[in-house]
Amino acid sequence: MSKRLRSSEVCADCSGPDPSWASVNRGTFLCDECCSVHRSLGRHISQVRHLKHTPWPPTLLQMVETLYNNGANSIWEHSLLDPASIMSGRRKANPQDKVHPNKAEFIRAKYQMLAFVHRLPCRDDDSVTAKDLSKQLHSSVRTGNLETCLRLLSLGAQANFFHPEKGNTPLHVASKAGQILQAELLAVYGADPGTQDSSGKTPVDYARQGGHHELAERLVEIQYELTDRLAFYLCGRKPDHKNGQHFIIPQMADSSLDLSELAKAAKKKLQSLSNHLFEELAMDVYDEVDRRETDAVWLATQNHSALVTETTVVPFLPVNPEYSSTRNQGRQKLARFNAHEFATLVIDILSDAKRRQQGSSLSGSKDNVELILKTINNQHSVESQDNDQPDYDSVASDEDTDLETTASKANRQKSLDSDLSDGPVTVQEFMEVKNALVASEAKIQQLMKVNNNLSDELRIMQKKLLGKDAN
Repeated sequence: MSKRLRSSEVCADCSGPDPSWASVNRGTFLCDECCSVHRSLGRHISQVRHLKHTPWPPTLLQMVETLYNNGANSIWEHSLLDPASIMSGRRKANPQDKVHPNKAEFIRAKYQMLAFVHRLPCRDDDSVTAKDLSKQLHSSVRTGNLETCLRLLSLGAQANFFHPEKGNTPLHVASKAGQILQAELLAVYGADPGTQDSSGKTPVDYARQGGHHELAERLVEIQYELTDRLAFYLCGRKPDHKNGQHFIIPQMADSSLDLSELAKAAKKKLQSLSNHLFEELAMDVYDEVDRRETDAVWLATQNHSALVTETTVVPFLPVNPEYSSTRNQGRQKLARFNAHEFATLVIDILSDAKRRQQGSSLSGSKDNVELILKTINNQHSVESQDNDQPDYDSVASDEDTDLETTASKANRQKSLDSDLSDGPVTVQEFMEVKNALVASEAKIQQLMKVNNNLSDELRIMQKKLLGKDAN
């Protein structure tokens, strides 16, 4: 973290001391128990990161800290601050409450149903209200008042709103004003750094023209967030965007020996996807990478001697109701990929993203860069039709493989060749990564042994909880 957490900082949901997680899009800090509920909601509801054991872009962490310190939690608990809510028996969770059902029900009401958010007076045309809110957002981002912008976003303002009179988006305005934290917030809610204004300029152009070099560099990183995250997951490195290197594509060490007919067919089908479907698949794989990495941090940071059934791993991506059933099923199938299969899929996506950006897409589209590489921190709100979905079965394993444990990540790293196609790795760098992975694997294996006796009970409880949620 950029600074040590003060002892006065508490969990936004239950007021427990020493929160160790953050919800990036909600601007709150969370304790372990409340974070376990957030993770089960999915990234479309809450995007969680560990405050100490997850890599943070400095300005993104600063944005979350600023929101927390300026009372962003009051946005999500607005009606609970009314004394009348106490009289009616409505209250927030406390540290002594059980995770299930007490904390879980409160957190779902707070973030999923937005039960305590201040509501605007009802109007006949909701689109007019959203447009008005978006215009307010467009004006507010030129200032440093983050919580006002978060409040507008929570009420329905659109981060990618194109102002018809001004001819630009809120991100253009924030970039021109040098408001880097506003740019971070807008990006979290889906603002696209590659969008052009009526003059053909992007937010990156305005940041550079204004001498806001740190902001310009960060916007480029945001634009390549998806492919950067996938590459870092496989090899622990990110491209050097400052010097024009925008992709790192690792090579499988045994790729020449294990190119099965199924793998060839899957890669061919991947290349034939439309840009829209390819983007959806890439976003889903990104979410699966986030799930696996967060599980690894989760298991490594928990007190396993006191582990209870409510605070366990998330076995697969939670259902996003804004997606079709076909897409949700495909997203959940990603959890069945073993380490080798998943690494192969990630590499294929990286390779095809680069191919499409260079203008050699099979569809011949010239608008691939912004479409495919836009920030995926905020999921699309438009549901795709069931008959317009990628066939995940073409790349999924049909074998009933076990879910990947955190230890298998180290095995996946070992299977990657140190010779990367877009920038060589030195022997020293490779050995440092390898030694770190071996040490991490040993630690995780030890933790998994301690937790092994609870595995059967955890699976049973997960099925029961999933059954209840389905009902």
